[in-house]
Amino acid sequence: MDGDLITLAAANAAFVGSHFAMSHPLRAPLVKALGAGGFTLAYTVVSFATLGWVAHAFAVAPGADLPGSGEAGWIVATIITWFAMVLLAGSLIGNPALPTPMAEAQARAEPKGVFRVTRHPMMWGIGLWALSHMVLFWSTRTMITAFAMGVLALVGSKLQDGKKAKLMGEAWAEWSSRTSWWPRLGQFFSVGAVPLAAGTALWLAGSWVHLWHAGIPAGVWKWL
Repeated sequence: MDGDLITLAAANAAFVGSHFAMSHPLRAPLVKALGAGGFTLAYTVVSFATLGWVAHAFAVAPGADLPGSGEAGWIVATIITWFAMVLLAGSLIGNPALPTPMAEAQARAEPKGVFRVTRHPMMWGIGLWALSHMVLFWSTRTMITAFAMGVLALVGSKLQDGKKAKLMGEAWAEWSSRTSWWPRLGQFFSVGAVPLAAGTALWLAGSWVHLWHAGIPAGVWKWL
C-alpha cells in the first residue's frame, strides 16, 4: 500500500481509537486525575489534533484511484445522504443521548420525530454519510476515512448504549425498550415536517459546499 495511505489509515485509527478510549475506559481515571474541566480540555485537544492529522493525511494521499460506481452510485449516494441529513438535523432536538439536564425526562417521553426511526439518529446520520461515500468507490483514501467514520459512529452508538444504561438506569432502559438501534425505515416519513425540511436544507447546502470544497459536484447539483 502507498505510504501516504498507510499514514492516513494510522491517522484515522488514532482519531477513532482515542475517541473510544477517552470516552469509555480512560474517562473515569482521566477525570479523577485532571478534573472535569481538565478532562474536557484534554479530550478537545486530542480530538482536534488527531482530526487535523486525518485532514492533512487525506489531502496528501492519492486522489481518485478507483473505478467508481458510475451514475447509479451517485444516485444511491445522493439518496443515502438525504436520509442521513434528515436524521442528523432531527437529532438535535429532544435527544436524551446528548449531555442535557433534561435527558432523563426526554428518555421517559414518547419517542417522536427521528427517534421513531432510531434512538441514535445522529450516529446513524454520520454512519449513512460515511456509507454514501463508500458507495461511490471513488478513491482508496475516501474508503479508508469513510469506513473509520462509520465505525466511530455505529460502534460508538453501541458503546453509548452501555454507558447511558449505567448512568441513567431505568430511564434509559425505558427509552431503549421504545426505540430501535437499527433504523426503522418504514417510520422515516412520519418524522414530521421540521426534521424533513431542516434535513433537506442541510442536504442541499452540504452538497453545494462539496463543489466549493472538493471541486466535485454532489447531490442534486451534479445534474443541475
